[in-house]
Amino acid sequence: MLNRMAGRFSKLVERYLPDAFVIAVLMTLFVFVVGFFMKPQAPMELFQSFGDGFWVYLAFTMQMVLLLMTGMTLASVPAVGRLLEALASKVKTANQAYVVTFLISSLAYYINWGLAVVVGAIMAREVGRRNKNAHFPLLVAAAYTPTVLYTAGLSSSIGLTVATKGHFLEKVMGVIPISETIFHPGTIIIFFALLITIPIFIVLMAPKKDIIPYNPPVKKTDIEDMPSETAVDAPAARLENTPFLGIITGLIGLVYVIYGFVNGKDLDLNMINMLFLSLGLILHRSLFQYAKAFKEAAGAISPIILQFPFYAGIIAVLGSSGLAEAIINGMTSVASKDTFDIFTYWTAGLVNILAPSGGGQWALQGPLQVPAGIQLGVNPAITAMAVGWGDAWTNLIQPFWALPILSVIGLHIRHIMGYCILLSVWVGLITTVLMFFVY
Repeated sequence: MLNRMAGRFSKLVERYLPDAFVIAVLMTLFVFVVGFFMKPQAPMELFQSFGDGFWVYLAFTMQMVLLLMTGMTLASVPAVGRLLEALASKVKTANQAYVVTFLISSLAYYINWGLAVVVGAIMAREVGRRNKNAHFPLLVAAAYTPTVLYTAGLSSSIGLTVATKGHFLEKVMGVIPISETIFHPGTIIIFFALLITIPIFIVLMAPKKDIIPYNPPVKKTDIEDMPSETAVDAPAARLENTPFLGIITGLIGLVYVIYGFVNGKDLDLNMINMLFLSLGLILHRSLFQYAKAFKEAAGAISPIILQFPFYAGIIAVLGSSGLAEAIINGMTSVASKDTFDIFTYWTAGLVNILAPSGGGQWALQGPLQVPAGIQLGVNPAITAMAVGWGDAWTNLIQPFWALPILSVIGLHIRHIMGYCILLSVWVGLITTVLMFFVY
């Protein structure tokens, strides 16, 4: 029954869901219209806040872009590709294809969501190539769905932000070590509950007919793949292709990371970026190959670079219009100490649809949510994780973070979104129930 419902719902979404950039613009217009009704006496403030907000997260945007690109570049190391191809060759049935793709992508999302983009794409492609009975849109959805787990992983934007000394809420909540957020027992329980149940739900959604197999796209010739006129033994070519420069540069970065950990520095965005940049430089065959892989990663995330400022502007309008405060205060006003994290989770899921950025959402929601939680006696670390889980939850509904993997794999957002929306219902139900007991 679930597979028939999923099939009909997926076709409905394919027909009516527009491009992700169109959605970003529609979201912008929506918050402006609502903002005008909420603050009719000062309409120009909305234009001012949108323009100012468009650029306010540039530093954070660059951190996120580097997090994504260094992870994607590391995933494109030939040894990683060979490993994923070997794993894909072991998959024999369609159901195995969905489960294995989900689990491998989940592991990658836990390590780094930038890494997961390419790992998930390669896994879906290689498994789909070998299993023509697997419905490829659902296979790609299985590779993307672990995005709901990233907030419990090593690249959790909110978990790492509050662990970074000097973060903007330090005076209110202090610096929160990752032992109280990412590695909290409640976080681990929710993580494994989703890890176990989601693939079962995916298998139940798998269609029995009208299966769309993997259809490899026509590969365009890259000018950098063409033979160079420079002799292979020329000094310039030797510098470009020697592994020595990449290894020694990567080792410098690794020494920095290790030295930081030895001296008590916690895991944060900058440390993660340096770690993955260094590992990529060491593991790629040369600086030339690393730069080429980095360029390909940049192409895959160009939609994020384009749309992120628009959502930053939306976040600013949500703040200046009072809409975000109304949403947050409306939900938290009916919460108790025992249910505050659940209402925070629901609120974060709603806000994330309008502003799909964990860090940007924390900048908007944290200053309101944390003091309210402290007043009720709620640990700020739990509030931070509730926001993080809510942000990750509705990534399945908000298409923004699916764009990189879709760009790599060659599908449109409407091909997978029907399945993702149904999965979001399950994730929301499981997480809501568990949060009541484990935090």
